[in-house]
Amino acid sequence: MTTGPTPSSVTDPTSTTTVGELLVQCLQLEGVDFMCGILDGAHIPMVRHTSAYGIRYVNTRHEEAAAHIAEAYTRLAHRPAVVIGNPGPGGANMLAGLTSAYGEGHPVVAIACTRRAAVNSPDRGGAWQATDLVDMARPITKYSGLISRADRVPDMVRAAFRAATVGRPGPSFLAIPDELLNETVDPAAFALTPAARHRTLDLGAGDPDRIAAAADLLAGAQRPFLFAGKGVLWAEASSAFVELGDHLAAAMSTTLGARGAVPEDHPRYFPIADGDTLRAVRNDADVVVVVGARLGEYDGWGVPPAWGDPEVQQTIQIDADPMSIGLNRPVDIQVVADALGALGALLRAVRERCPQRTVLADADRYAAIHEQAVAAATPHVLAEPSIGVNPGQLVMGLRELFPRDAVVVADGGNTTLWTVALNPVYVPDSFLYSVKMGYLGTGLPFAIGAKLAAPQRCVYLISGDGAFGFNAMELETARRVGAAVICVVADDGGWGMERTAHRYQGVAEDEAHGTDLSVDVRYDDLARALGCHGEYVDGMDQLEPAVERARAAGSPAVIHVKVDPDLNADPIGYDQFRSARTY
Repeated sequence: MTTGPTPSSVTDPTSTTTVGELLVQCLQLEGVDFMCGILDGAHIPMVRHTSAYGIRYVNTRHEEAAAHIAEAYTRLAHRPAVVIGNPGPGGANMLAGLTSAYGEGHPVVAIACTRRAAVNSPDRGGAWQATDLVDMARPITKYSGLISRADRVPDMVRAAFRAATVGRPGPSFLAIPDELLNETVDPAAFALTPAARHRTLDLGAGDPDRIAAAADLLAGAQRPFLFAGKGVLWAEASSAFVELGDHLAAAMSTTLGARGAVPEDHPRYFPIADGDTLRAVRNDADVVVVVGARLGEYDGWGVPPAWGDPEVQQTIQIDADPMSIGLNRPVDIQVVADALGALGALLRAVRERCPQRTVLADADRYAAIHEQAVAAATPHVLAEPSIGVNPGQLVMGLRELFPRDAVVVADGGNTTLWTVALNPVYVPDSFLYSVKMGYLGTGLPFAIGAKLAAPQRCVYLISGDGAFGFNAMELETARRVGAAVICVVADDGGWGMERTAHRYQGVAEDEAHGTDLSVDVRYDDLARALGCHGEYVDGMDQLEPAVERARAAGSPAVIHVKVDPDLNADPIGYDQFRSARTY
């Protein structure tokens, strides 16, 4: 994990300071350089000091979207980000957004004000915006607490960040009474220390004996298989992961959320979208190495039929979180460690034990299975649209028009299935999607957060029209803060995946209620109305010039693409999506 502003950059405190400034100073010591939310009057004693402590503050249009922006920022910046909410409804909106960060394992620290203690503790009944946000936050955070005294600020901030970053990352929540932020305190009375002094930033390479045992097992393996989760991305260990796979000539794959940890044009990479080939590879392996992944539902829980029998197929699991090891699949060798340190140590040990290999066992058989998958997908991609464009052709065309290291964000139902199947990812931290939650509306906020964290990278969103509507007003936020993201809205005039579900279940058209949206909405016009660039596309020949103009505009852009609703209702991967949830 990288760090933010250094403690030396903190403004020299005067003889007294407010609790609001003290709180900001504590955030800076934790490496925070980004905060977003919707400003409330109660936040002023805190937010007014952010720039002095090297923290950029961004005001959004909705607190839920702010939580998603912070989540994407922390994903690409590799450090915690902060989101703020006001008492009552603003805080509740923010907590809704935290469910994605909790599911995905991203260290967002949320801070909300509460009403003053005189009306809130205990609740006198009828107090304006009095809401028990602390209890509301507990099920969707790793830590939730109320700062009730000024002298508890440093310790509780440390506790929140320790919970958010140690083990499997995740969100934390702090509430603070609005009147407390204006209290004056003596800064000399507080012991303020940087993050490295009070929480674990790096677990190291793990037990050397277990690393040696894992190396022995891999050196003798005939069909090793390496599987990366987001822990590999968070530890910035992708290169080490691929180097180990290359030395062993091992098959490699990733969780859906960790796409990009292995370049998806690597000759021994097997994508999650190619389910039959990946299943064959995983079942054939004699030794599997799972790094930074819990083996969840979309990974087949790590057991047959998606994987080999764990009583026969030996498993090495490396994870920073002891609670994740052996969670869904029994393991033979467990290493609690930082992914980068452990993979580096394991690679050195393997090199000592065996020479580099070059041949993947049964590569020809896997290629044949893959060709069958391509043949099954080809009709989807070649189908001629009756209206607009083929959504598969749209996704494939977009991939050719953006740089190899561009960040792609997916949002929607069937639109995401097309994107997963046909938009390869080549670089770490280049694919954002709410995998665990399938949280619609995350797309535009994720794109904004990614662009703010990595302004030098091209960021494009592929969204369904339904999903885009959730947080479309954040286009104004993107324009205001200079986040020139490109949003491609695949418009089929409805909720595509719900149409597919009705058809899959044999529901008659006149009983398919709630699947249609207005067909005359122009998302490109909405973009222009909000000061952004807009394009409309209803033929594939229009796509490339529209993307070129959007990229040249230097502002947030929306490319409204009309897609054929019938073709969109029959996406690649729908059967696999359903079957993944039956194990």
